[in-house]
Amino acid sequence: MRKRVFQISAAISSTFTLAATAAGILASNRLMYVKKKDEELILERETSAKRYDEAWYANVKKEERWIESENGYHVHAIFLEPHNTYHYAIICHGVTETKVNSFKYARMFEKLGFNSVVYDHRRHGGTGGKTTSFGHYEKFDLKAVVDMLRAHVGPDLVFGIHGESMGAATTLLYAGLRDDAAFYISDCGYSDISEQILHVMQTTTPLKTPLALKLAGFFMKLRDGYHISTVAPREAVKTIEKPVLFIHSLPDDFVVPEMTMEMHEIKPEPKALKLFEKGAHAQSFNENTEEYTKTVRDFLEQYGLLPENASSDEPKTFELISEMPKEPIA
Repeated sequence: MRKRVFQISAAISSTFTLAATAAGILASNRLMYVKKKDEELILERETSAKRYDEAWYANVKKEERWIESENGYHVHAIFLEPHNTYHYAIICHGVTETKVNSFKYARMFEKLGFNSVVYDHRRHGGTGGKTTSFGHYEKFDLKAVVDMLRAHVGPDLVFGIHGESMGAATTLLYAGLRDDAAFYISDCGYSDISEQILHVMQTTTPLKTPLALKLAGFFMKLRDGYHISTVAPREAVKTIEKPVLFIHSLPDDFVVPEMTMEMHEIKPEPKALKLFEKGAHAQSFNENTEEYTKTVRDFLEQYGLLPENASSDEPKTFELISEMPKEPIA
């Protein structure tokens, strides 16, 4: 009888282990190999929306670079240099996008007198890498881009970093690692990837408990060498001394604006916060282009970071928000 009980217990335990293993592998696969957008469709979308101008790109001074990452592959970058200046902006796109999505920000910075660098994150576009890590390994790729830009421009380089969504998280994680940029702009970034994944699971899938997330985290540690709990920009912002402009759209229900508001609250001065009334996730610029550009211009002007060749003849029509809203956002 005891032998029979032991056999049943062993069978149940083995079945549970196999089921947990299968669930963990499946969940970690969904994260490590997150489905990317079709690159041609991204180009078509940006072109049809007039955010990517083929004539501009054909004529602007530029240089293609393949930058060696300490992660063991090459990062595909393009240095865009319309101006004779030492001021540059490095632009980090979001997950599932490519550097094509960054050209609209490059045009914005061009108007503000900056040259820029656009590049593909690992496993996106022309950059190598087998997995997406939501900022963990991406921050080291960004470090390689910064190092190449320093070598390219020299000691007079003044640069900032702009990131959207995962690119914003990567920007802040990099700043927590090496706070050497003149400024950072975090647009709709998440404060903690574990909380973000759980939010997406609970709002888009039948899974309402964190068990699948715990399994995914365990298997990602085994398979990809890091635990998702370490991807926490909210911890990085505590140590950033340079100015950070936090941007978010209030209607964003994918990465909720409270995450940006929390990071703004935690980050020591200098800092600024801009919340737009219009725009879904990663749509603040698309839906509020002029105000977005003026927000960035005023932020840079406030800290003396605008290049001398920047146009400053447009009047200010808004204020940067420097404090948390007094009432919670519904």
